[in-house]
Amino acid sequence: MPVFNIHHVTKYEYDRPVKESVNEIRIYPFVSHEQETLYHELNITENPFVLTITDYWGNRAGMFNLMTPHKLLVIESKMIVRTLGQQEPVHNMIAGFDALKAEVRNNLLLLELARFEEIALRESINELIKGIYTPGSPVAEVVQKCSRYIFENFNYIKGITSTETTVTEILEHHSGVCQDFAHVMLEMLRNLQIPCRYVSGYICPNKNGMRGEGATHAWVEAWIPVTGWTGIDPTNNIWVTNHHVKLAVGRNFNDCSPIKGSFKGPAHQSLSVFVSIGYEDGQTFEEVTSVKLEEQPGIPEIVDVLETFAGQQQQ
Repeated sequence: MPVFNIHHVTKYEYDRPVKESVNEIRIYPFVSHEQETLYHELNITENPFVLTITDYWGNRAGMFNLMTPHKLLVIESKMIVRTLGQQEPVHNMIAGFDALKAEVRNNLLLLELARFEEIALRESINELIKGIYTPGSPVAEVVQKCSRYIFENFNYIKGITSTETTVTEILEHHSGVCQDFAHVMLEMLRNLQIPCRYVSGYICPNKNGMRGEGATHAWVEAWIPVTGWTGIDPTNNIWVTNHHVKLAVGRNFNDCSPIKGSFKGPAHQSLSVFVSIGYEDGQTFEEVTSVKLEEQPGIPEIVDVLETFAGQQQQ
């Protein structure tokens, strides 16, 4: 089983001191049978106390405050993870929607994750899934077809979307990155009443040259009857393999945001994200991203940048 050495550094810089920075992080390796955490180290500017909890979705989340004035906030995560999944996963490709309904019927969590909320998009989403679902189709086959549709009909282009981009906007220009494709696929699956959830993590490079490799990444997990939660990556049109390392799951990106928070002060900030993924043989892949942050309206002296702090778009 492959072992990956992952180094993730998020750096916020301010043009003047800010204070009372309150933050929430989800950059801990997810606890599951698919991966094993061999080592994890977290380093944060000024070394604050980090309160860790398990959230509603089963993610490990940390909360910390920096009360004193500061012009720099660095959050560094170092982990060594062994993935335990199969290189070519085998899923139940026979079970149909009757079996799915039987498993979901009395499970409140699955019912919640199957609920379609973007009512205004129902007509647009129905157009997307024409030809994808036919009565009697196995659930896994429909999930796979949704992934293939996105892979073949949406362009992978960095920089044209942000964490604020809506599914409506993604559908209009049929372009984006992994975060966008995951959100589109979630809407497609929920329109078919298939429970599904957003997954944040990393895609570790291999010789196949997958899109988004060596950086923070996002994909989807769908509930397949008999099998259970099953990962699929629409950005690359593959079932998730042992090259995917999971951090968090939730209904959408907001539930899995690596970092979000707020601070007091009229400062302008810049954000850069560094990700390095290394193999046991010493080979390393690195990516540095400078993120353009939206100007935040606010009162002088108190500027709430909750959404800006969540602005690490997954590639």
